[in-house]
Amino acid sequence: MKFLTFGEIMLRLKGLGMERLLTNHYLEATFGGGEANVAVSLANYGQDVAYLTVLPDNHPITEACVRELRGFGVDTSRIVSGPGRFGVYYVEGGANQLPSKVVYDRAYSAIALAKPGDIDWDKAFAGVDWFHITGITPAISASAKDLSLESVKEAKKRGITVSCDLNYRKNLWKYGVKAAEVMRELAEYVDVAIANEEDVQKSLEITTDVVVESGELDRAKYKALGDKVLAAYPNMKMIAITLRESHSADWNGWAACLNDRENFYESKRYEIRDIVDRVGGGDSFAGGLLYGLNAYESRQQALEFAVAASCLKHSIPGDFNRMSIGDVEKLMGGDGTGRVQR
Repeated sequence: MKFLTFGEIMLRLKGLGMERLLTNHYLEATFGGGEANVAVSLANYGQDVAYLTVLPDNHPITEACVRELRGFGVDTSRIVSGPGRFGVYYVEGGANQLPSKVVYDRAYSAIALAKPGDIDWDKAFAGVDWFHITGITPAISASAKDLSLESVKEAKKRGITVSCDLNYRKNLWKYGVKAAEVMRELAEYVDVAIANEEDVQKSLEITTDVVVESGELDRAKYKALGDKVLAAYPNMKMIAITLRESHSADWNGWAACLNDRENFYESKRYEIRDIVDRVGGGDSFAGGLLYGLNAYESRQQALEFAVAASCLKHSIPGDFNRMSIGDVEKLMGGDGTGRVQR
């Protein structure tokens, strides 16, 4: 199985520990972006995965970024060069009742300026079996929206499985169209959708009376929500919906469900306290699900792997989930004590 993920990777700048931005003169510099995070997860699980984006040419940050991805075993040979800058985002860690905060500085980035025709899809999709995109890329700019729609259409022409994490980002949809105007069209080409209840509501304008604050996964309501999405998109094979109960910035409940038209699966629920970094948590779920759907015969196991992988990511600083299959399967098997392994 050859995977390809497509989207923007950015320089991530974060205050040290739980400090607010620019409290002192130091910021941690790493890299992150939804689709790159998925690629790193898949590479850590030993999968053959390539990452596609558009980055500025002959740029020292581009070179450092590509080295970082290669270090994880991600194939970077399909990355395209283009005019524009390297996108940046800032992170302020949250704790207790103070939420984490993300500030984007990605206008006029190379991928925001990229347009249909800038990517050779024959080269990009050579040997690819599975293509992953998110709702972040079409939100960046009007031309990135057109490029995103082109990508899924080209993937389907070639018989490639398409997965999409709807990933609604209200701070990005600024170029004059509503998210749903774009995402409802893109969803026509999606085989496997990943979302939370807000993504479904804001990206697809499909609603049900799911109450996340209730603290429990209401089987009937979440099944009804998945059924509505699948009814609206007859080509879609399944949808996974995550459930995050946010008690505070560092205490979340975490679970998910999967609806494949024939069956409705619920995962184990994890109580995650003392969160180190929740940015990238949804991407680690997506990476785990893509791996699980291709590695396990049981879709229940695939869902459990995804939720366990994402649970563990909350203990890892940075965007990337640095977990192995063994780490995730140990938690799946019930070993969540955190005791020292000797």
